[in-house]
Amino acid sequence: LFPDNRVEEIDPISALLENRDIFIKQGLKLNERCSYYDMKIFQQLTLGLGRNWGMMDCSPNPWFDDPSQTTVALTADQIRQKTDCVVESAKIMQAAGFAGVEVHALHWGYLLDSLAMAITNRREDEYGGGLENRLRACKEIVEGIKQECGSDYPVSMRLGLKSYIKGFNRPSLTGEEEVGRTLEEGIRIAKLLEQYGYDVLSVDAGTYDSFYYGCPPIYMPQGHCIPLAEACKKAVSIPVICGSRMNDPHLCEQGIAEGKFDAVAIGRPSLADPYFAKKIECGKADSIRPCIGCLVGCMGKSRSGEIMTCAVNPTAYLEDGYRIQKTLETKKVAVIGGGIAGMEAARTARLRGFDVTLYEKGPSLGGILSLTSKQYHKQEIGDLVSWYEKELKRLSVSVHISCNISADTLVENGTEIAIIATGGKEKKPEQSSPDDSSFMTVLDYIRAGMPEAASAIVIGGGISGCETAIDLASRGASVTLLESSKDILVNSKMLPIMVEQMLRDLLEHYGVRVITATELKSAGKNQLHVVQNGVDEDLEAELILTAVGTESSPLSLETDLRDSGIEVFPVGDYANPGNIYSSIHSAFEIARNL
Repeated sequence: LFPDNRVEEIDPISALLENRDIFIKQGLKLNERCSYYDMKIFQQLTLGLGRNWGMMDCSPNPWFDDPSQTTVALTADQIRQKTDCVVESAKIMQAAGFAGVEVHALHWGYLLDSLAMAITNRREDEYGGGLENRLRACKEIVEGIKQECGSDYPVSMRLGLKSYIKGFNRPSLTGEEEVGRTLEEGIRIAKLLEQYGYDVLSVDAGTYDSFYYGCPPIYMPQGHCIPLAEACKKAVSIPVICGSRMNDPHLCEQGIAEGKFDAVAIGRPSLADPYFAKKIECGKADSIRPCIGCLVGCMGKSRSGEIMTCAVNPTAYLEDGYRIQKTLETKKVAVIGGGIAGMEAARTARLRGFDVTLYEKGPSLGGILSLTSKQYHKQEIGDLVSWYEKELKRLSVSVHISCNISADTLVENGTEIAIIATGGKEKKPEQSSPDDSSFMTVLDYIRAGMPEAASAIVIGGGISGCETAIDLASRGASVTLLESSKDILVNSKMLPIMVEQMLRDLLEHYGVRVITATELKSAGKNQLHVVQNGVDEDLEAELILTAVGTESSPLSLETDLRDSGIEVFPVGDYANPGNIYSSIHSAFEIARNL
């Protein structure tokens, strides 16, 4: 709604207000089409983003993205201009056929949230001081909308009930040492919002500073905001919508049945599966493609300025131009490798109408995901593997497990196209001893049943190394994490800030000793000799694991297939080691263009 707030003088007339006629026409058409599906839309309206990206704020506060810089404080007149814009925009939304509006937002540290919190609002005018003064803009907005749009026009507020911060850019994993909004204050705010005239509260938690509560990664338990929503529901008589990691439809249904909240907000899960609600309606909740909380395609892409999408759903936000089209010429396709890339390639090729056979040399599908899903709070990775297995069965893809396939066999079978998705090979430090059973890769450790150990050393401070260190420490081991770079996670690909925040806090929470800028000099049974900043140190542990990445591992099979006249397409980690996002997207891209 608003122009760039990095300047002191702002123009209250936004692009929306200057183009209201065009917006109304488009909005009416959108709402007309939605009405055919018995669907109603509340349009979100924001007062501003506050500290994010250095926008103007209620007081001089450190930027979220660059704490070395300070925001410019809005004047009281500028705040009133902004609230007037929100009210005027609500009138446009009503004229465009929207069923209501949601004020966005008293969460995440947005401008309204910043106004409401004492840590960020140090004003001495009518918008500062006590809580009701700090909520004045919220009150003026809803009163203005009701006056302009009618008292029966519904207005919702997106409300973060607890901030989970220890200070600026300092999240609180456990919620202790809260200096932002406590749950008690959140409930008090909820009551005041109801008094002001808000009709609905859509609740969650967190701020930019605790972004892993605002946009929770996979390590955050599903339904983590349910206790907060339940407390809010007990305090107000208006409907309460519970959001944030509400992936599990059974958990959602239970919460509604028990009266803990009235509805659920589904964001990222609907990117992973746009038929989320329809599948529940049809009694097919178990067929929902799960959001895995990776944040790579959605918030990661969005914050990097790219087009938002979804790691597990390559067509998200690209539905019109990136859809699957039926092939005009059916061919026999062999997919070699039953990991995530192979399963996606087989699924997409089959949806296009190809005759698909998948070959996996191991005893089951899923590849490394079936292993890593056993680690700390990563069950949803296993759920994704299960979804693919069900999809391949539903699509009648011929699957052969425990099968080492040869080029000659594929030629005999009449294969015309081969997609190789056998994955990469785990790297090991040069100093490791392949004969030392106490020194193994993370995947070999999981294959061995993840034996307990009182002490452990993990070599490699990327995502896999951090996750492994946290998993071991959460099960009682004394863990040391070694990284050759000056900091952990610096070489991890496509790392969203929420994931990085939470991994760092989990390492601290579980007492993992992190040693960076470390050179591994030698390795022996249960011991390592390292050098950090010129200082030598001998480390000992019952268990030593390596998590230093993967590398491509070319197969002679690829050459044999090409020599046999079969079209060959490498995908996933076999082509270019990456992550779940790159594996799924590369497989989809290749299969959709066969």
